[in-house]
Amino acid sequence: MPKRVDHAERRTEIAEALLRVAARRGLHAAGMRDVAAEAGVSLRLVQYYFETKEKLLLYGLRHLAERFGERVAARVLAAGDDPGPRVMIEAMLMAALPTDEESRVFHLVYTSYAVLSVTDEVLAAQPFIADPDAAEGILVGLLREARESGLAEPGMDARLEAVGLLALSAGLGTSILVGQRDPESAVEVLNHHLDRILPAARGKSGGDIFDRPL
Repeated sequence: MPKRVDHAERRTEIAEALLRVAARRGLHAAGMRDVAAEAGVSLRLVQYYFETKEKLLLYGLRHLAERFGERVAARVLAAGDDPGPRVMIEAMLMAALPTDEESRVFHLVYTSYAVLSVTDEVLAAQPFIADPDAAEGILVGLLREARESGLAEPGMDARLEAVGLLALSAGLGTSILVGQRDPESAVEVLNHHLDRILPAARGKSGGDIFDRPL
């Protein structure tokens, strides 16, 4: 009998190859032929699954977001039962910092998507903005929960603080990538701002970021 093909698995393999090529050469230089060679499959097979580079890029973006979600979930799980909003906020912000190869690829490729979306109308429309908006919404909810639990000042503006924290995390990630600072100092900066926003939760973080499973 012919071997049954797992199409979802094959798509994932091709998406992973796209991310590896994009991390080495940049997203703009990741052609379908390059991705096929990286995945060890024919160009025709990549075209069979995605038809165009645009569709491949859109699928790659979704896959990148899913991988990020898995990293966040792993950090929250490692913190134990009922970790609280401070730990969950840390999990989101710290997972985006390029502290190992996987998170380095995430930050590098995601930044490439951001740059490409400036000139690509399809990426700029919904796919690229959807995930940052979702992350912002989750973070706002966690900050409101912290405020209602007495971990933050009653007047704390959850949305403004969420926007600031996400921007801070993204900027710190870039500073690590370009060698301006090391991961430890970036984590120190993030914790400083979390201590300011959530003073009652100071010392209740999920532990050392470098000791947690990724």
